Amino acid sequence: MTRFGYLHDRLFWFASAAYALNRLILKSHLGALRHSHLDFVWSFFHSHFDDLLLIPAALPVVLWVQRLLGLRKHDGPPTWREVWPHLLIWSVMCKFVGPYWLHIGTPDPWDIAFFAAGGLAAFAWWNHAVRQPAAVRL
Repeated sequence: MTRFGYLHDRLFWFASAAYALNRLILKSHLGALRHSHLDFVWSFFHSHFDDLLLIPAALPVVLWVQRLLGLRKHDGPPTWREVWPHLLIWSVMCKFVGPYWLHIGTPDPWDIAFFAAGGLAAFAWWNHAVRQPAAVRL
């Protein structure tokens, strides 16, 4: 079985860097596109790009902590049984508890779709090497 990299995973670093780039630079510089024919670009980067990155950027940290605490018993890539509960918990926390109880954030149901799309893509990425057949030696 392929060993999962946790905090050394390339997708984790890419997602974390893309999140920081979007939050610190892109959101503030794409405002000019808001009232242009490229309004969809501004809307995507302002409202949904970070949502795509939630699972690839946050799940490796959570799984690493779970491994340190002995709650995760293997070092393989995240299984679907590890991805979907986190997707469900973060969706409830970010789109129900936060907006309605803590008055933080916006209850946008599209965000949950982007959480799921990012989670599905990350799951496919992390498990791609596991599904590859062994190389044939000549």
